[in-house]
Amino acid sequence: MEKIELKDAFAEFKNQKNIDRPTMMGVLEDVFRTQITKTYGSADNFDIIINIDKGDCEIYWNREVVEEVEDPNTQIALEDLEDDDYEVGETFAKKIELKDFGRRGILNIRQNLQGRIMDIEKANLYNKYVGKIGEIFTGEVYQTWAKEVLILDEDGNELRLPKSEQIPGEHFKKNDTVRAIIKSVEMKNNTTPYIVLSRTTPEFLEKLFEQEVPEIYDGLITIKKVVRVPGERAKVAVESYDERIDPIGACIGVKGARIIGIVRELRNENIDVLQWTSNTQLLIQRALNPAKISSIVLGGPEDDKIKVYMLPDEVKKGIGKGGCNIRLAGMLVGKEIEVWRELPKDEIDEEEEDVLLVEFNDVIEDWIIEKLQNIGCDTAKSVLALSASDIAKRADLEDETVEEILDILRAEFEDEE
Repeated sequence: MEKIELKDAFAEFKNQKNIDRPTMMGVLEDVFRTQITKTYGSADNFDIIINIDKGDCEIYWNREVVEEVEDPNTQIALEDLEDDDYEVGETFAKKIELKDFGRRGILNIRQNLQGRIMDIEKANLYNKYVGKIGEIFTGEVYQTWAKEVLILDEDGNELRLPKSEQIPGEHFKKNDTVRAIIKSVEMKNNTTPYIVLSRTTPEFLEKLFEQEVPEIYDGLITIKKVVRVPGERAKVAVESYDERIDPIGACIGVKGARIIGIVRELRNENIDVLQWTSNTQLLIQRALNPAKISSIVLGGPEDDKIKVYMLPDEVKKGIGKGGCNIRLAGMLVGKEIEVWRELPKDEIDEEEEDVLLVEFNDVIEDWIIEKLQNIGCDTAKSVLALSASDIAKRADLEDETVEEILDILRAEFEDEE
C-alpha cells in the first residue's frame, strides 16, 4: 500500500510539475536521505537508486562485515549473516523496503517531497516573472474585489492588478481580457510570489507604442520620455535618427489609425506626441502647444522652477484642464513650470494699478497664493476676472475659501476708490 501511494506521488510530480529531471532526481534523493537519517541516525552508508519513470526507488544499507560489532549502523557481525559467502572485511548490502520506515516515515517522505516541489515551483514562478518585469502581460480576469483584480495566466498562476494601478474610472468583470505591464514580483513570507500588474505607469504606455508602431519596435524611432496623468492626459516625446521618417506622423498613423487603439486601451486618455529636443525652451514650447508662449525664464541650474509668460488669452490653454497640461510639461523637463500673465502694451497702464498677489501674504496664506499662481493668476485683478466656481475648480479650493479671497481683493480696490 505504501509503495502504491509513493508511486502515485511520483506520477503526479512527473506529469503535472514543470521540473527538469536532474532537479527532480536531486530532490527525491535528498528527501529520502533526510528520512534515512531520522530513522537510522546517518545516511552516509546508504545507496539510493530512484526510477522516476516507474515511480519506484531502491535503498541499500551498506555495512562492513566484522567479528564484533562496535557501530551497528556501519557494521554487521559475520555470525548474523545467513549467507556463508561473506567474509570479514567485506561489505554487506541489505535492501531497505519502504515499509521499514513505517507508515509515519512514509507520510513524512510524501509531505517533505510535496513541500520541496512547492518551493521549487515558487522559485521557478518568481524567476519566470522577475525576468519579465517591464513587459506587457495579457490575461483573463478571474475575480474582482474592491481593492484589486485577480488575473490568471495560461498556467493558472495568479497575478494582481491593485486599484491604485488601475486607470481611474475603469471597471473589470469576470472573464474580461486585460492588458497591463508587469510592475513587480515579491516573495512574502515564503508564500506564492506576489506578482503586481499596472496600467498607470509611463512604461505601460511606452510598451503599447512599441506594439502599435513598427518603427519604434524596429528602433527607427526612439521614445525619449513618457509622462502621464492616468486617465486624463499623457505626453510622449519621440525622436527619429532618420530624417526621412516623421516620428510624430509615424506614431499617430494615417488618420490616427495607430494611436486610436492606444487611446481606447487607456480609456480615452488624451495623448500628445511631440518631437524631442535637448533644448529646454523649445521642448517647453512644444509641450504647451497650442498655447503661445511670450517668453521663458529658466533660472539657474539649482532652480527647481521655470517661469513661462503668456498673454491672458493663452494662459488657459497652457495650463489645461485642472492644471494637467502644465503639470505634464513640467514632468517632461524635470522642473515645475509656473505660468505668469503678460499683458499687451495697451493694457500695461491699467496693469500698473493692479496688485500682485504676493503683497496679500499677510492676509492670504502662502499655499493659497501659490495655488492661484499655478492657474495663471498672479495679480488681484486676474483673480477677480474669474468666477468663484471657476477658481474653486481650477485651483482646488473650498467655496468658502474662494469667497474670503474675493472679499479681500475687492476690498483692496474699493478702498482705493
